[in-house]
Amino acid sequence: MENSLIAVVEDDREIRTMIVELLAREGFTPAGCKSAEEFDRLLERQRVDLAILDVMMPGEDGLSLCRRLHARGDVPVLMVTAKSEDVDRIVGLEIGADDYLTKPFNPRELVARVRAILRRTRDVNRVSAPLSVERYRFGEWLFDAGCRSLVDPDGEPVDLTGGEFELLLSFVTHPQRVLNRDQLLDWTRGRNAIPYDRSIDVQLSRLRRKLGQHPSGDLLVKTVRGGGYIFAARVEKA
Repeated sequence: MENSLIAVVEDDREIRTMIVELLAREGFTPAGCKSAEEFDRLLERQRVDLAILDVMMPGEDGLSLCRRLHARGDVPVLMVTAKSEDVDRIVGLEIGADDYLTKPFNPRELVARVRAILRRTRDVNRVSAPLSVERYRFGEWLFDAGCRSLVDPDGEPVDLTGGEFELLLSFVTHPQRVLNRDQLLDWTRGRNAIPYDRSIDVQLSRLRRKLGQHPSGDLLVKTVRGGGYIFAARVEKA
């Protein structure tokens, strides 16, 4: 995890320098970029393990860049937003950000979120990853954990962000059991989960909405009053 190349895309030089120095002290390899254009040049030369994107930048903004990176599918994103811009956080998660952080932020929280994202995504391209052969079927849905793909009963692919994928994986590996919020937070973010983190609620809402775009997906994830959530379908290895 250490020595991971992390691009810090931030037009404010003071903030960019602060994050770069913080990550370097923690053993990462940070690269500061003052614009999306400068980030693109970095990406042409090197493999980037994580991009920290500021929303408000001159030229192409962070949301647009996040959308492009999600289309590539190989660079996880931590979005940084202004504290008052709730809609930016929601839109960022919707278009593919793996997590978000609001300004001003605690440096320790930034490092914890970076480590959590890297831990969730580091095995995606590893040939020997144990998830490579895990495929699940629930009803007429097909979920391939190795390929990180979901296909609905009509054969149409369902686009999932990194956070939505981790949530669905938690559900299909623990079907027909009541899972509370803390369990889901622990399984999707691991030991570096942030107490009272609310991003998982947003991602759960987005996952349910995407599943509900097909009639058979409306009731896959049910809310249990006072208990949490349950994946109601019977799941089988495909």
